[in-house]
Amino acid sequence: MTTPSTIVHVALHTPSHSGVGDLLSYASERPLPPGTLVRVPLGKREVLGVVWDAQDATGELPEGAAMRSIAGVLEGVEPLGLPWRRLVAFAARYYQRALGEVALAALPPQLRDLQPDQLARRLRRPAKGTAGGDAANAIETIALTAEQESARARISSESGPFLLFGSTGSGKTEVYLRCVQEALEADPTAQALVMVPEINLTPQLEERFTSRFAPRFGSQAVVSLHSGMTNPQRLKSWLAAHSGVARIVLGTRMAVFASLPGLKIIVVDEEHDPSYKQQEGARYSARDLAIWRGREQGAKVLLGSATPSLETWHASRPPTAEDPEGGRYVRLAMPSRIGAGAPARVRRVDMNQQPRRAIFSAPLLAAITERVARGEQSMVLLNRRGYAPVLHCADCGWKSDCPHCSAHQVFHKADRTLRCHHCGYTVRVPRACPTCGSPDIHSMGRGTEQLEEQLGDLLSEVLRPDRTPARIARIDADTTKAKGSLEAQLAQVHSGEVDVLVGTQMIAKGHDFRRITLVAAVQPDGALFSSDFRAPERLFALLMQAAGRAGRDAAYMAAQGTQCEMWVQSFHPQHPVYEALRTHDYPAFAAQQLQEREEAAMPPFAFQALVRADARTQEVAQGFLTAATAAAHAAALPGLEAVTLFPPVPLTIQRVANVERAQMLMESSSRAALQRFLAAWQPVLQVTRSAPEHKGLVRWLVDVDPLVI
Repeated sequence: MTTPSTIVHVALHTPSHSGVGDLLSYASERPLPPGTLVRVPLGKREVLGVVWDAQDATGELPEGAAMRSIAGVLEGVEPLGLPWRRLVAFAARYYQRALGEVALAALPPQLRDLQPDQLARRLRRPAKGTAGGDAANAIETIALTAEQESARARISSESGPFLLFGSTGSGKTEVYLRCVQEALEADPTAQALVMVPEINLTPQLEERFTSRFAPRFGSQAVVSLHSGMTNPQRLKSWLAAHSGVARIVLGTRMAVFASLPGLKIIVVDEEHDPSYKQQEGARYSARDLAIWRGREQGAKVLLGSATPSLETWHASRPPTAEDPEGGRYVRLAMPSRIGAGAPARVRRVDMNQQPRRAIFSAPLLAAITERVARGEQSMVLLNRRGYAPVLHCADCGWKSDCPHCSAHQVFHKADRTLRCHHCGYTVRVPRACPTCGSPDIHSMGRGTEQLEEQLGDLLSEVLRPDRTPARIARIDADTTKAKGSLEAQLAQVHSGEVDVLVGTQMIAKGHDFRRITLVAAVQPDGALFSSDFRAPERLFALLMQAAGRAGRDAAYMAAQGTQCEMWVQSFHPQHPVYEALRTHDYPAFAAQQLQEREEAAMPPFAFQALVRADARTQEVAQGFLTAATAAAHAAALPGLEAVTLFPPVPLTIQRVANVERAQMLMESSSRAALQRFLAAWQPVLQVTRSAPEHKGLVRWLVDVDPLVI
């Protein structure tokens, strides 16, 4: 082999358990700066890689070893900058994943398949739209309220990070727009990253940002990045951001890894939402990485929520005599609703006093009927899709269990199927019980599909002001599968073509429904007694967000002469969660929850990680975790003295797709000690996996700062 002129070290998509290592060395005909995208041979394949910094590399090959050469360089794409590489390296280290795995997952999928000549042709295509706007065009803005102006001024003059604690309808988005505007006008190379938790929230946000900034900066100045886009669309947006053409990137959690060399401000809207936590592969928190990235890259970070996560609320606590330093974040409050009436009046219905098996209480049904007759809209929330969670045989007790999972198959009446929402296994609904042959099969429980049907029957004779029948619509994951279906359904709600909207949590977040005056949660009690200590926090946030959809147009409410309401049907109406909801008192709810967390030494007063094992049998899964724990104690790994290792247990849903799942929890009062232990434990876990008694192990993974335990 010809002696190479230089040796480069490349990060490739190799999982941490493969044992390949973070960087592989290749020969190059010329020096390549770190961050360069290259095609390299790996085994019999040719894959995409990123040239990486290798300060500790010797640049010399072992005697007798041969080095393979780089296959090609993706010319025309500037090397990924040091801030981006530092972000990837931190995420890989903190979340216990391989460097290349995180780096390559952060790049557009289409880049992995393009040869250098194909990318060159792609870059030569003329971009559609205007590359730049007219600098003479002033950005049209609306006057800020005193609360908004106070928040904007402090964000402008202080370094942050900031928590914008604003009630639903308080105008947080306008503050985001103003802060982004200031950053872009102050620096011609400045870029902004704005993240939302759900894909369905990006179109309305993109429309608002584009209408505001395109006249000044051009139609290419605002791009989106999320998994709902096609691969070519994602590549186009990524290239626009990486090159600096895109001044504003809107996206979901994946956008936190966008290459933004001029990043000056990061906005994380609805920062409390669990969707910001990745649940596959590298299990990162986009919100937490945004905080880290802002500090490293000198960008301001603005977290916004009406119901902040308890971790963020605690981190933004103001200084007190007992706690003179306070939290690390700056808390900015905007309690007033703009252009909206008073917060929704919360009405609780004790379902113990209602007829057995009643879906809608008589008072709630009367309230919805009254709204329809006045031409107003109502929203009914049930966080369970399908017609019913399970089918049941009254004679022998058979239930529609999934044969591959420890879960029921959900009954979907529209297409007469039983569908597992965990593995996707689907069968037709049997005409008779598969076990005893009885035709007496009943549905148990309720989903949004059944709610829609029941409301259709109950409101069949209710007329709108124009004497036409009431119109009911449903929005959930089943009705929005087709491309563009969600936008079309939302447009019908906004135009007044829907009188009662039924849906899951996807209708409770961020939507600006102007005519909804009543919101109802029909079966929220399940979260009250969950084994997950975060369940009350999630329920309170969901109900507060849902309540915020009502009464968003004060002029409309005044014209109708009505008051917006939030109805909660519960068998435990006096529960503290519902009491705090009644008074719209998030600070009181947070104080009570944080006190419980502190007494129990739970986050944010402790730090956690999970190790999960998937295997063919539960015995193998738990055996692997037990053996790895014993090996950790035997080796006296660093940090172990400050970490509590709990025994392995099955997951709540123990089996999915014929794979048994077990996990063990680690907890420490020191984040640094937990990280030291996890880093030292990784090679021990790999060695333990190779033992013959763990042959049935399918995979194992580490989840740092887990949201579900």
